[in-house]
Amino acid sequence: MKKVFLNLTLLLLLNASGYAQNTSKPEVEYLDLPKPNTYPFSGAVRVGNTLYLSGALGNDPKTMKLVPGGIEAETKQTLENIKATLERNGSDLDHIVKCTVFMADIQEWPKMNEVYKTYFLKHFPARSAVAGSGLALGARVEIECIAVIKE
Repeated sequence: MKKVFLNLTLLLLLNASGYAQNTSKPEVEYLDLPKPNTYPFSGAVRVGNTLYLSGALGNDPKTMKLVPGGIEAETKQTLENIKATLERNGSDLDHIVKCTVFMADIQEWPKMNEVYKTYFLKHFPARSAVAGSGLALGARVEIECIAVIKE
């Protein structure tokens, strides 16, 4: 009887502390669809308190054209676009946990990095960087992020 009581007490404590297995599926929200929605992706997807952002480019949101000025200008605009998406969806740059940087030319990594690091004043998210033979719309840089919602 004592063992049954201890097991029941442990189960109740686990339930109360949130350690019990949650069998409900997290709700998925598809956010920030491109306007007009001509591309087959969402700008962001929310699952629980996590935001998954699609890759952002350094395009001017008004004209949708890449900003002139090379890798530095594109990186700055890319991060401004990410910042705006995060803010529309309950987060900010301080809540990014992971970024992946795609570059058309890895030789531009130092210039991109100089701009990138100015956007993260409290801490740097985990990050990967890769180079390819080309990016969408002829961009020099594309950045995708995972962030959590501000509490």
